[in-house]
Amino acid sequence: MTVTQAPAVRRLGVRARRDAGTRLAAGSALWLSLLLVTWWWVSGGGIGDLRGWASGLQSVGRISGLVSAVLLLAQVVLMARAPVLERAFGQDEMARLHRLVGFTSFNLMLAHLVTITWGYAGGSLTSTPRTLWNLVVNYPGMLLATAATVCLVMVVITSIKAARRKLRYESWHLLHLYAYLGVGLAIPHQLWTGADFASSTGRQVFWWSAWGAAAASVLVWRVGLPVWRNVRHDLRVAAVVPEGDGTVSVHVTGRALHRLPVEAGQFFTWRFGGRPGRSRANPYSLSAAPDGRSLRITVQDIGDGSAAAAGLAVGSRAWIEGPYGRLSPRARTRRKMLMIGAGVGITPLRALAEALEYAPGEAIVLYRTSSAPLFVDELTELSQRRGLVAWGLPGRRRAPDSWLGSGVDTATDLAALTSWVPDVAHRDVFVCGPRPWTDLVLRDLRAAGVPEHHIHLENFGW
Repeated sequence: MTVTQAPAVRRLGVRARRDAGTRLAAGSALWLSLLLVTWWWVSGGGIGDLRGWASGLQSVGRISGLVSAVLLLAQVVLMARAPVLERAFGQDEMARLHRLVGFTSFNLMLAHLVTITWGYAGGSLTSTPRTLWNLVVNYPGMLLATAATVCLVMVVITSIKAARRKLRYESWHLLHLYAYLGVGLAIPHQLWTGADFASSTGRQVFWWSAWGAAAASVLVWRVGLPVWRNVRHDLRVAAVVPEGDGTVSVHVTGRALHRLPVEAGQFFTWRFGGRPGRSRANPYSLSAAPDGRSLRITVQDIGDGSAAAAGLAVGSRAWIEGPYGRLSPRARTRRKMLMIGAGVGITPLRALAEALEYAPGEAIVLYRTSSAPLFVDELTELSQRRGLVAWGLPGRRRAPDSWLGSGVDTATDLAALTSWVPDVAHRDVFVCGPRPWTDLVLRDLRAAGVPEHHIHLENFGW
């Protein structure tokens, strides 16, 4: 490693440690919030109330409602995609947390609804429907809470994998926004009928602060920042270049792009004017390192609006949200790197191969494709100019449990990996592709001894 490269690697390691600190702080804030509302429940007689049947149901309903509310607000913050959290967690970890927190909050909300109503009915199951009707009709805020529940039920149902497979990404994305409406409609019910929310100054300060932070995160990061960036940079389509096999690269230019805080490997959600469905957003990674003058994405025709990319007119307006993702130089902590991609999963890795600093032989790219590979000439040029090692793995997968192409003749995928990259356990590994394929890659990376915190993953698809 050269003298100029050593400080660069150390600097990137510092950013990775800062991100780890952010993850620790965010997790601590969530757990402390959960502990605080649990303590308020205990100090308010929550445990003692468990001795009776009806009072016990009400007590369970209170604690499940409190925890559900905290997690629901945490879900809103996750959906807001604040840059500091986005950089620290990355797309796939954010998606995992989003599902975990969201489904847990929803299940607790249902538990709250059932147990609190059953408890108000005196523990009588037959009286519960009548009690529920009375609560909804006569208690302040309960009609709004019912509408909030309907919104959240719709969001959760469309988030189940079986339902998601039947929806276009754009439709699912639009329906998912009803979660914001559900949270907003739930607030009056919590204020007007929830003694655990407003029975002391400390509780009022906590809940108002939490709701204010969640609302501000949405207004700033999902509304204000995208509007400001799009007005500032005025992005326009400069060229649409066919790459073969139903794939095109879209080149976009704009004003002051050197001020856009984006790194190679990251992605934006894109909307393009002058085409049907221009209000729908699609996530596409940069396929070239940003140079301060233009951006390039490469789009494969796989439906969900991607087919329309080939017909974009030069001069069409482009709107972006982002950048998102941690499959970028900030995740790097080691001198040597391995990048593994499949299909259009090569796009962020191609950008990383251009942007990262490395000596000849320190960066290896393995890319699998069942048809004509992308960026062959560009990867060859990087190999000749900078010493990148790029190996194509063509052909269909040789077996359902293999991530390699049919042309590989080793006994196992793990044997091939460790043969090609004997020091794989001592490298940062960047992986991008469809989830079933990346799961197989992760299996062999772990078996080869690569530490979990040196594996940087981004799945495409949804």
